[in-house]
Amino acid sequence: MSLISQDKVARAPDEQASSLPAVTLVLANPRGFCAGVVRAIDIVERALAKYGAPVYVRHEIVHNRFVVDSLRAKGAVFVEELDEVPGDVPVIFSAHGVPKSVPQEAQRRAMHYIDATCPLVSKVHREAERFFEKGKTMIMIGHAGHPEVIGTMGQLPEGAVVLVETLEDVAALPFQSGKDLAFVTQTTLSVDDTAHIVDALKQRYPDIQAPKAEDICYATTNRQAAVKDSAAGCDLYLVVGAPNSSNSNRLVEVARRHGAKQALLVQRAHDLDWNAIGRPQRVGISAGASAPESLVNEVIEAFNQRFKVTIERPITREENVRFNIPLELREPSLESPGTASEGGS
Repeated sequence: MSLISQDKVARAPDEQASSLPAVTLVLANPRGFCAGVVRAIDIVERALAKYGAPVYVRHEIVHNRFVVDSLRAKGAVFVEELDEVPGDVPVIFSAHGVPKSVPQEAQRRAMHYIDATCPLVSKVHREAERFFEKGKTMIMIGHAGHPEVIGTMGQLPEGAVVLVETLEDVAALPFQSGKDLAFVTQTTLSVDDTAHIVDALKQRYPDIQAPKAEDICYATTNRQAAVKDSAAGCDLYLVVGAPNSSNSNRLVEVARRHGAKQALLVQRAHDLDWNAIGRPQRVGISAGASAPESLVNEVIEAFNQRFKVTIERPITREENVRFNIPLELREPSLESPGTASEGGS
């Protein structure tokens, strides 16, 4: 970790400012949007530009209400299932991925669909299929009910995948041998917790087959590492994200485990309970992979109104990952600065 800057937030030199309590805000880096989220949002915006409103989206495109509401204001319509979509408009599948039955139903109805599944989630889908084709019984490490887990398990026939959430689940597995077992994981899990579960699986089933590369995605790993680097010594750690965002909730857990006296998940600055916060001297701030930087800036400005703020900006890792968008949306007229349209690394 390297500390590249300490910034004083500019204030008018008035009596009120000089009397405010001091606080240091430690901004974890990397934080916020990952390449898969950028790609998914870009797909919706480009579809609206090309086909016009409305464009339908099955489930939240990403887990962030601000992002969803912003896209809704531009003409996106969010639905739970395909039977809510008229047959003559495009429908987009969310970044979390969908079971195979969803595109199959769309094809049956001759619907125009666009898949915004994160390429790193699609990678897990293909791994699960390859293991299954080799005759392996599949184990998935993940959280029950999460859209990504539903999508991954839905790549295989019903009952072909056993879900494991805890070490206790590993102990309760009924298999006698690991020779015909393989596992994959949800991409947004706690790196440390998942490592413990993987270790338990390998200890109980030494012959279990693992993915060639770790399934937890680069963005989850990097954001958790940045929180680990910045949590120690913080009186309070704030993670900007949605309550249903797996990766955001994991960041809160990481902050608590790595030295923050208190860690909270907040959606926006107006969620902050200033009476409960009191007068912390050091506050860490990060954001989940689907939280835009504008919401982080809101939180910083809220502190700026109540404290004399110094900002530290530690950099844990640099990111330069970009993912291609679907060919049908790559017209030059729709290109815009910052588009995630180059090959990822």
